Amino acid sequence: MLTATPFSYEVQCSRCPLRTCEVFQPATDDELASISTLKAGELRTGPASTVLQEGIPSDQLFTLLEGWAFRYKSLDDGRRQITSFALPGDFLGIQGSMQGEMDHSVETLTPAVLCSFPRKRVWELFQKAPSLAFDITWLSARHESMLNEHLLSLGRRNAVECAAYYLLHLYLRADDVGLVTEGKVRFPFTQDHLADALGLSLVHTNKTLKRLSERGLVQWEHGWCFIPDVAALADIAKFDLEQPRTRPLL
Repeated sequence: MLTATPFSYEVQCSRCPLRTCEVFQPATDDELASISTLKAGELRTGPASTVLQEGIPSDQLFTLLEGWAFRYKSLDDGRRQITSFALPGDFLGIQGSMQGEMDHSVETLTPAVLCSFPRKRVWELFQKAPSLAFDITWLSARHESMLNEHLLSLGRRNAVECAAYYLLHLYLRADDVGLVTEGKVRFPFTQDHLADALGLSLVHTNKTLKRLSERGLVQWEHGWCFIPDVAALADIAKFDLEQPRTRPLL
């Protein structure tokens, strides 16, 4: 269940700490003013909080300001597929229907702060701020592209390639938002989460991570992940390190 304090408004969009990250495209003064007008405030949650729930409508869209979360879909018997992990700067809720029930759930992995935007007011962006409307379209298209790559991993990469791709993908995204320190990032998810993302059993996931560790490609201990040679892991994963990663921030 959602564990959160009421909306507060403590972070001005013009002073958003994420805007210092080079991965995010700069916004004009007019764009920042439009985002500020649309923003309802910040939602602060604990870990294991359900922010969006499959089958239930949501009045809000969110930008993850602090913390980690994950998107997932579930079967009636409780089995789930994690479709992606969310890091600071990710826009949540646009991946489902703009009206009606959510077609996926979002749960936090850590304490989190989320900037909230009323879903019904998004149309204002298309009317008054076409550049921001384009950004929303771009973010939706980018998320679909990421899902396509993930589907390729699930269907055609072997277990080692699949795990290598996913870990490198998360490592680079964490680096983009300043979460990598001295080559290490703290992954707040467990091997169970990773197994649900990779579509593997927990035992197979554990064996796959050991194979990567034995080859000196990944070190993951006590939640800390270190990739000694990014290029070598990218070669195993068939990961394109040259692909652009800059993106809008709402």
